[in-house]
Amino acid sequence: MKEIIFFSNNKNKIQEISNLFIKFNYKLLSLNDFKKIKSPIENGKTFKDNAKIKSIYGYRKFNKLCFADDSGICIDALNGAPGINSKQYLESEKKGNTALNKIISLAKNKDRYKAFFETSICLTLNINKQIFFTGRVYGKISLKIRGNHGFGYDPIFIPNGMNLTFSEMTLYQKNLLSHRAIAIKKLSKYLTNLV
Repeated sequence: MKEIIFFSNNKNKIQEISNLFIKFNYKLLSLNDFKKIKSPIENGKTFKDNAKIKSIYGYRKFNKLCFADDSGICIDALNGAPGINSKQYLESEKKGNTALNKIISLAKNKDRYKAFFETSICLTLNINKQIFFTGRVYGKISLKIRGNHGFGYDPIFIPNGMNLTFSEMTLYQKNLLSHRAIAIKKLSKYLTNLV
């Protein structure tokens, strides 16, 4: 079975992607399968840029097929932010749900609830060849923090056509419609044809 590296040590992302990869003829490895690996500086201007930086870095490090993702949420009430700075925005507020409550408050004050999650995946086949796969899911900011599953912004994001936040869904439910699932399905279709 061919090995492929998912260049991430984010246990939540790894769990989601592992579940999506079960039926494919690849052995999925992540950074958790190796001794501590230093990650490159993500200084891209877009999700695609950052995914590419990590994917090429991983390919060079392991000399194996490697893919990486960069994901974030773009919120109408924040004029499209935090976008590629989603992780930093969440981490900038040290106390639990402060950042999420701030977003809810802003959305209410401006009466602007639209938001979307985006994932960009970069697959490096060799140093000179990268393929990109994008997933996007549109929705809205909830009126309060809801649910105990998921991670990041999941407790305040309700996908269009649903009444539940990502955090109120099981992993199986979320993987039917999430931004990451959309991008991974495109990647897996490509990999299936590659074998």
